[in-house]
Amino acid sequence: MAKIKPFVAVRPDEKAACKVAALPYDVYNRQEAKEAVKGNELSFLRIDRAETQLPDSVDTYAPEVYLKAKEIFEGMAADGTFITDTDRCYYIYQLAMSGRKQTGIVACASIDDYLNNVIKKHENTREEKEKDRIKHIETLSAQTGPVFLAYRSQKCINNVVERVIADNMPLYDFISDDGIGHTVWKIAGIEDITTIENAFSAISDIYIADGHHRAASAVKAGLKKREACAGYDGTEEFNYFLSVLFPDESLMIMDYNRSVKDLNGLSESGFMERVNAYFSIDKLEHAKHPSKKGEIAMYLDKTWYMLTAKESLVKTKNVVEALDVSVLQNYILGPVLGIKEPRTDPRIDFIGGIRGLDELERRADSDMRVSFALYPVPISELFAVADAGCLMPPKSTWFEPKLRSGLFIHRI
Repeated sequence: MAKIKPFVAVRPDEKAACKVAALPYDVYNRQEAKEAVKGNELSFLRIDRAETQLPDSVDTYAPEVYLKAKEIFEGMAADGTFITDTDRCYYIYQLAMSGRKQTGIVACASIDDYLNNVIKKHENTREEKEKDRIKHIETLSAQTGPVFLAYRSQKCINNVVERVIADNMPLYDFISDDGIGHTVWKIAGIEDITTIENAFSAISDIYIADGHHRAASAVKAGLKKREACAGYDGTEEFNYFLSVLFPDESLMIMDYNRSVKDLNGLSESGFMERVNAYFSIDKLEHAKHPSKKGEIAMYLDKTWYMLTAKESLVKTKNVVEALDVSVLQNYILGPVLGIKEPRTDPRIDFIGGIRGLDELERRADSDMRVSFALYPVPISELFAVADAGCLMPPKSTWFEPKLRSGLFIHRI
């Protein structure tokens, strides 16, 4: 059963929150991160990506980068930009995008639940990416990026959240530059804290929706501290990692699409003939998103088509093979276009659904040749894959809106 604890948060002063809050460190390359922090001396990205504060000649993973992050963090704590709450609390974090809201509980999750698969994964992680965040956590003695977790909705948790929102003024309430609303409330009442903690303790399955590398890094940093802690008793803060937990009914997964550079030596007619072996092909008058599972929209030579997979391809009992991303990979990208290893093949690019169909057209009309738009993976399929102990293909899910870093920090 899940151990989801309240914690003592380090968080920005109310007046600074809108300037501190930053998109996750891994949505930027180095140059983009440098541009993002220009003109904002409070941006948390200066801590998450401290190489932005050093000359380009300094390697991204050099020791001085992490020391610079610690210097900036401690400086912002000393000057009052960050404050430390005096009590262990949960927080409510609500994000609003295009009129839709998703509301989660900010808390700390157990690294033992991660190790024992109470907290379930659906993606592999890469060691080189983990090393960076482990070093960041160890140098700051703090976790700075929350892991996005999901769980099956619980009425008793929803009731507390709804009442706290109705009865209390928010700690933060602002709209970020990308138009996303961010509102935070504090859950400080002992009865409410007990209700939430007990409710989570009855839940046997929590799922990582986004942030697999942040989770893995926090867990490995915590395990290293266990080994070094002579009086270890299991209550130490390093046994828990910063998370925001959302009920499944509030989440929106967007499509994660693909664009491929060429037709693998095939003529257009030869390519279409190969595709037609497994899909019916209908020419469209205009760009159109797939409307259901088993449909894949394709853009080729300035024309949109709707591909509908034969029923046998999506009715398989294998939860991974039944995913639309797997159907595309197994019947078009791999055997027809020669993309055997999508993680590393330079001929394929992945385009988040937030970019829209226009971006798929632009890419196919410029540096690529053919684009594919997928039906979004339902949260139920993500749960099913994780419950089966399986992994999803790379770049299967795109969650929007993105959690902001810097609003909550967990010292360990």
